Amino acid sequence: MANSKKPFDTDLIRDLAMLIAETDLTEIEVSQGDLRIRVARNVTITAPVHVAAPQSVAAPAVAQPAPVPAGLAPKAAAGEPDYTSHPGLVKSPMVGTAYRASEPGSPPFVEIGSKVREGQTLLIVEAMKTMNQIPAPRAGTVTAILFDDASPIEYGEPLVVIE
Repeated sequence: MANSKKPFDTDLIRDLAMLIAETDLTEIEVSQGDLRIRVARNVTITAPVHVAAPQSVAAPAVAQPAPVPAGLAPKAAAGEPDYTSHPGLVKSPMVGTAYRASEPGSPPFVEIGSKVREGQTLLIVEAMKTMNQIPAPRAGTVTAILFDDASPIEYGEPLVVIE
């Protein structure tokens, strides 16, 4: 099988599944050229009954198909603006936990109405115990903050709008 061409690297998928098993991540996505591989696991948290119940893994990690095309993505709820095609939309570059400030009790990096310059830190995403600063891709005014502080976020999730 020396010349056998695989549609994707199964060793990479195994490595990603092991990485998920060794960390607190529920999913990880990597891309190289036109190839995108997403490995995820389902986690179920049972409700406590006088004592905290442990987390249980509901299913093993499996490769997932590429994200749903934009035309099929869920629409914004009634009354909420749809920012999916806004030119100033800042999307999450990774899966993790989003924080508005550098530490609890500190003022947030930006508020609605804040003037930002290109490269200025908008928020932090914690992924694999690493704090990743998310910079403003352009200068402007923050008109919307689309996530709650310390909330889990997905790859490509809308975070901030800069006008």
